[in-house]
Amino acid sequence: MVKKATREAYGEALAQLVKQNPDIVVLDADLAGSTKTSEAKKVCPQRHFDMGIAESNMMGVAAGLAASGKIPFASSFAMFAAGRAYEQIRNAIGYPHLNVKICATHAGLSVGEDGATHQCNEDLALMRTIPGMCVLQPCDAQQTTQMIKAIARMDGPCYVRLSRMAVDAVYDENMPFTIGKGNVLQKGEKIAIVASGIMVQEALQAAKQLPFVPTIVDMHTIKPIDKALLCSLAKDHQLIVTAEEHSIIGGLGSAVAEVLAQQPHACALRMVGVFDVYGESGTPQDVLHKYGIDAKTIVNTILTQPFQ
Repeated sequence: MVKKATREAYGEALAQLVKQNPDIVVLDADLAGSTKTSEAKKVCPQRHFDMGIAESNMMGVAAGLAASGKIPFASSFAMFAAGRAYEQIRNAIGYPHLNVKICATHAGLSVGEDGATHQCNEDLALMRTIPGMCVLQPCDAQQTTQMIKAIARMDGPCYVRLSRMAVDAVYDENMPFTIGKGNVLQKGEKIAIVASGIMVQEALQAAKQLPFVPTIVDMHTIKPIDKALLCSLAKDHQLIVTAEEHSIIGGLGSAVAEVLAQQPHACALRMVGVFDVYGESGTPQDVLHKYGIDAKTIVNTILTQPFQ
């Protein structure tokens, strides 16, 4: 199957939605070709607005459109959508709980050659702290399509984290998807690997290299996270390993730790992610390898660190 980036699937899904729903409007910050909102512009140019290199203003405009009954999808690179426009998202979108869909592309280290200034490894942490903000991250194209359709139907602010890099398919068109419910891709024993985004594929690769069968979970919704599933994993497994292309501070690992800390069931936790450092310029594959965002690191974390 041909690899596809989640940002490409986002553009295709958005193009379908603007044709179907006249209330959907699309905003971009001079990056429509990269975020792929250009696909929506092709089919409905009158509802696609290029806001220029002014992300904070774009979020304010999105808030105004939502307050007027529209369903705005606002897109830029994650560094600018979540980072530069954080205050506007918090106060203009989050505080009044407006129906704005923030779909940020080019997240994480896999931006590669763009370097540390564009490799946003903090966006999930920022968005998780905003009360009422739904935070999601798809792992492949098919899940992206389902996710974008789902957030268009729900009422309230959402942050969707998308990647630049093309990835292998995990799901087919019959995939299950419910906001707030993680997907168990493989049932195993002793160890559970809870992954999100491009790390789902790495978790599946890691599973093939282990001397036992681990449980693999795709935790596509970071907030609200699937507490019931995590509690079940903690009860039935000796170790949970989280895997994310994000800082271990405030991301998926932190979200899982927050749940486990409140449970009576004893279960060790290890995190695979970015360890409180900035990235650097390089090919996506080289950067991900250097910072341990790969299957090999997941395997080593399980086999070399005692957890009993």
